[in-house]
Amino acid sequence: MPLGTELILLGLLLAVSWLVAKSVARLGVPAIPVYMLVGVLFSESFGVFPLAVKYTHTVELLGVFGLVLLLFNLGVEFDQDAFYGSMGRLLVAGGSYVLLNMGVGLAFGFALGWGTREALIVAGMTATSSSAIVTKLLIELHRLPNRETPLVLGVTVIEDVFIAIYLAIVGVALGGATDPWTVACEIIICFAFIFAMFALARYAGPIVGKLLATRDVELLTVLVFGVMLVFAGIGEHLGVTDAIGAFLAGLLLGATGMRRKIEHVAIPLRDVFGAFFFIGFGLSLDVTSFGPVLWPVNFAVVMTVVLNLVAGQIVARLQGLGFRAG
Repeated sequence: MPLGTELILLGLLLAVSWLVAKSVARLGVPAIPVYMLVGVLFSESFGVFPLAVKYTHTVELLGVFGLVLLLFNLGVEFDQDAFYGSMGRLLVAGGSYVLLNMGVGLAFGFALGWGTREALIVAGMTATSSSAIVTKLLIELHRLPNRETPLVLGVTVIEDVFIAIYLAIVGVALGGATDPWTVACEIIICFAFIFAMFALARYAGPIVGKLLATRDVELLTVLVFGVMLVFAGIGEHLGVTDAIGAFLAGLLLGATGMRRKIEHVAIPLRDVFGAFFFIGFGLSLDVTSFGPVLWPVNFAVVMTVVLNLVAGQIVARLQGLGFRAG
């Protein structure tokens, strides 16, 4: 596809997304489903509009930028003091959600007659929430300052750490490896990277801030974007995922004393590329393959929602009773 044509199509995607999102904003509809719907409608598989957009490497890369920027901003705004001060509650809350959702995923996989490996994949998919969607919704609904938000973000972090380790284990298992040391090394690497970044953010933030300090907005933007991509890439190479790497980079830079400046340059980038992430997700879907799995997926979604509500009630009751773990 010629570059000019690709630029026009990407611009039209953003313009249509803006128009639809603005039209339904009064109804309280978040932008996320709008972006996904626009992506689906303009995808090749849907085949309605003459200007179908291919899910190219360019669209995929723009979507990756959006994902890592969403998680990077989550890291920048993350309240470390609240996180460490309520670690016990977070472990209980995160563990409850993960265990319940993994249980329904395993049961669902086995109910469909699949084998253990397939059921484990489904369990991993249902075990955690999407960090990108959770972060985007908290931003859109203006709930970041709310008192429950640190708990929500903390649970999201716990889930992300879990899924990184889970992917390391499942990836090795699906690859046919049977050596337990291979799995152990993957897990150790994940924990070491996460622990090192949390320790840096906790104790070396001011030092890092002095090293990276600059008053030039342009240079700060370049620096922030570059640091984010480097840590996202490191996370991807280590098997911790690019999103976790970007979150940890935000955690570190957010502890440098430059939080407000970083937010000033990163938020506009997050909003633009975040839209591409959800639009790209819609473009990547093949709606022609939905038919055979539509009812099973709907059933799984309903069960997951119900179990999440149950888990939320359990955690709320534990907190109301003054429960503290650890």
